[in-house]
Amino acid sequence: MITVVIPALNEEKTIRNVIQQAKRNDLVDEIIVVDDLSLDNTIAEAKKENVRVITSTHIGKGDSMREGMLMAKNEILVFLEGDTPYHGDDIIKKLTEPLIRDEADFVKSYYERQTGRVTEILAKPLLEFFFPHLLQFRQPSSGMIAGKKSFFQKVEFDNDYGVDIGLLIDMHNVRARIMEVCIGEVENDMQPLHVLGRMAKQVANAIFKRVNIFDGGRRQDDDPTQLMREQVEFALKEMVRQPKKMIVFDMDNILLQGSFIRAAADKFGFRRELNDIMSQDKSNYIKTQKIARLLEGRTFAELINVVESIPLIGDAVQVIRELQVRGYVCGIISDSYHAIANHVKNLLGLDFTLGNELEFQKSVATGEVKIPSQLLKDKFSQCDHDHCKSNMFQYILHRFGISLADSVAVGDGENDVCMVKMAGTGISFNSTTPAVDEVADYVFKDQSLKPVLEVVR
Repeated sequence: MITVVIPALNEEKTIRNVIQQAKRNDLVDEIIVVDDLSLDNTIAEAKKENVRVITSTHIGKGDSMREGMLMAKNEILVFLEGDTPYHGDDIIKKLTEPLIRDEADFVKSYYERQTGRVTEILAKPLLEFFFPHLLQFRQPSSGMIAGKKSFFQKVEFDNDYGVDIGLLIDMHNVRARIMEVCIGEVENDMQPLHVLGRMAKQVANAIFKRVNIFDGGRRQDDDPTQLMREQVEFALKEMVRQPKKMIVFDMDNILLQGSFIRAAADKFGFRRELNDIMSQDKSNYIKTQKIARLLEGRTFAELINVVESIPLIGDAVQVIRELQVRGYVCGIISDSYHAIANHVKNLLGLDFTLGNELEFQKSVATGEVKIPSQLLKDKFSQCDHDHCKSNMFQYILHRFGISLADSVAVGDGENDVCMVKMAGTGISFNSTTPAVDEVADYVFKDQSLKPVLEVVR
């Protein structure tokens, strides 16, 4: 069987067309859309097709491709571009037939049109000089490819426009059998000159790096605060209604029927170390740093599989839809990790999520974590904690222009106490922490979120 991976960035107009094309092939039994932190409705449009949607750990096509590859269950993978309308024959069949017949390990595509300007002016001359044996490929930078997962696991995914030509060179270096097939005519918009300039530099870097002329340069780590601001701004922009009310949920044991980090501890065998940290360290900030180190070396795919193994509370989707109809902007503030909470957001259709930024390098957790500054104590803080969800709660209310009286917070743990107390309406949900029950306006012990609808207007 075949897995189709579709990296996507702001492709709301074309993503469903691409998914539908993939579904036409009877051998495709898994489609994974890897969203690259889009600022449009790409995720919502993709979910209409009932496919798996994940959000990449970094901005960049290469990381999205790698993470889709890691998530894939099949040996035969196809990568399609989310911005390209496909017409005519079955492109997936053309790309995968050499793999199915075991005639190739990696398949490139080319189109029946003039090749791109960067390819002709830059890529091919550099290949002729450094890798002349690869000149046989008409469009070395084509992004529509297929191959065997066992070979993709051996190569590097550059996180920019150089990814496709880099994969071609790497596949040759690991002795993959490479073929190129014609996939007919494909409609693509012409890139403006300033984009072509950046593309040319990145393609050149990918080639130079592979002949050790110089390192193509390390990517600056994404700024978690900036990513958070962008997501909030998008949620603001996309509200058909003008949001006047907000409800924030903790993730663990409320939207999920369990705790992500405890499930990870059971899966990866660090339950004792986790318990020691939770019992010995009083500072939330220090706890966050130490717990992140327990995840060092775990891949993004492994962590997503853990969170997907935890059942969602059964009626969460319906309750969230009803809250949105009532005019609530709905989100998660979690002391877990943004990559995990964001996946839950995608599953449930929430408007935003805010959490700590677990650092990944090449889709592998480094054990480092970046804590958004909005969680830290400042002059506006209403508690003495050095690191508190209530600080983030105040920030997000301000960004949405919503009054405290029109806010709702749903929590269950010690780290939720200040936020639940601060909110206009505080709800304790299945809490095992007496302090949460004490400060809450409502206390629910239930396996359904529907009681929340009964107490919010």
